[in-house]
Amino acid sequence: MRGKKQKEPAGMNPAEIFAALELLEKERGIPQTFMMEKIIQAITTAYKRDHEGVENVIVDVDEEHQDLKMFVQKNVVDEEDYVDPPNEMTLEEAKAISARYEIGDVVNIPVDKMEFGRIAAGNGKQVIIQGLREAERGMVYDEFNSKQHEILTGVVTRVDPRNGNVSLRIGTGTESTEALLMSGEQVPGEEMAEGMHVKVYVVDVRRSTRGPQVLISRTHPGLVKRLFELEVPEIFDGTVEVKSIAREAGSRTKMAVWSNEENVDPIGACVGPRGQRVAAIVDELRGEKIDIIKYSEDPAAFIAAALAPADVVEVRMAEEGVKACRCVVPDDQLSLAIGKEGQNARLAARLTGYKIDIKPESYQEPEEEEEPAEAEEAPESVENADSAEE
Repeated sequence: MRGKKQKEPAGMNPAEIFAALELLEKERGIPQTFMMEKIIQAITTAYKRDHEGVENVIVDVDEEHQDLKMFVQKNVVDEEDYVDPPNEMTLEEAKAISARYEIGDVVNIPVDKMEFGRIAAGNGKQVIIQGLREAERGMVYDEFNSKQHEILTGVVTRVDPRNGNVSLRIGTGTESTEALLMSGEQVPGEEMAEGMHVKVYVVDVRRSTRGPQVLISRTHPGLVKRLFELEVPEIFDGTVEVKSIAREAGSRTKMAVWSNEENVDPIGACVGPRGQRVAAIVDELRGEKIDIIKYSEDPAAFIAAALAPADVVEVRMAEEGVKACRCVVPDDQLSLAIGKEGQNARLAARLTGYKIDIKPESYQEPEEEEEPAEAEEAPESVENADSAEE
């Protein structure tokens, strides 16, 4: 009579685990030893959970033969001291296994193959899947972290009608992720619709339990700088330098530029032939006006240029150590210098970093001069814009 074929242990074949780990290392760069440690930790924890009181469980890894075996370790004790059956065995029980055992020895008791197979199947696969997810998240994080302060193009996947937040899919394939463009980071008046392609500025990338969290913006001044780098070769190669940017998204931007070569006109390079370069950026920003100003190391000259399109007759600087000045303009250009709702003066102050008090030529000093009105905030330097807060 022919003997029955022995039934294979239920669960995951150890060779499958080794093959899966080899594939993970090859395709995802995760070391096999790292993942094997995770699997061993998972299956020993699972065994202890199923067997109350068991303390010492080891897994023997045989890489050469691609095999795994689990053992419970028990201390050999005198019968009088035998009080912890899950972790101890009497000398008589130990001698039944091997005559060489004595009191104080540690005996490795093999775990039943069926049980080990079941535990390895459930926990080994779970660890491998989790490791794969972590690897993918890590790769996505590294991919986007390297693109901080850069421009990416995203596709609108959803517009939340309640708060106006827009979900974007940025990146391609496995190295893509969802990013949320908050309503406060959108240009006022700009309408988004599903399927639209939108350029966004990557402010920051953070790790989270759900994967990398990419913080993006359409209002950040860095967006304007990066757009000019894409359109103007002289900025990209460093011939023309963007010194600072002041922006009120959707309305107006002032940008100060400087050329490192005497024969290169920084403003002309940014404007481009027949205004093509700046026009492309204005289109991308949905009609936002852009004033390009020549930077000067002379604060008075820089401030006068920053108040364009108004002409400045005179700039009177405050005493040394105080970043403030008074600008005198023709009477008929006072409103132009200040701008609608003070916008021109406000952007000029932020661009230069000086508090600006604007007066017409006809202005007469009162007998007791009043303190100059503080015209604005600190500058938004593009050198600082890359590390600006979200």
